[in-house]
Amino acid sequence: MKKFVTAKLHGLHVTEADLDYHGSITLDPDHCEEAGILPLEFVEIWNKASGARISTYVIYGERGSRCCILNGAAARTCQVGDQVIICASDYLAASAVETIAPKVLTFTRDNDVADRLSYDVTRREDGGLDFAILQDGEKQPVPLKVREA
Repeated sequence: MKKFVTAKLHGLHVTEADLDYHGSITLDPDHCEEAGILPLEFVEIWNKASGARISTYVIYGERGSRCCILNGAAARTCQVGDQVIICASDYLAASAVETIAPKVLTFTRDNDVADRLSYDVTRREDGGLDFAILQDGEKQPVPLKVREA
C-alpha cells in the first residue's frame, strides 16, 4: 500500500482561528463536497506563509460561507489571512495510481473557487508512468504556477 493524494484545496485563505474549540478544521461543505473531502476525514494542512504542517480532521461549517477555520491546537499554526493547502489522502495499492483522479480546487482571496483541476497518471507503452495536471480536460504545464488571485 502507498499513500496517494485523493483531493486538495489549494490556496484557501484562513478566515478564523479559534483556540477555544475542541480541535479540527471547519470548512465550507460546498468546497469539500466538490473536491471529495468528507466530514471527519483526516487531512494534512500546509501553511504557505509559515511552512507549518499539521494533521487534523474536517468538520463541515455553514454551507456557502467559504470558511476555513482552524480550531483548537490547530489555531496556533495559522493566522487569519494565511493561505493553506488542505490535502486528503488514502492508502491504496500502487496499481491504483492509474485509476485515481484527485480533484484540486484553487481559490481567490475571498475563497471563491478560481480553478478546477485534476491530476492524471497514465502508463506508457514502455511501462513507465506519465503525470499530468488537467483543467477542463486539457493538459497544463507541470509544475503549474498558481495564478495571482
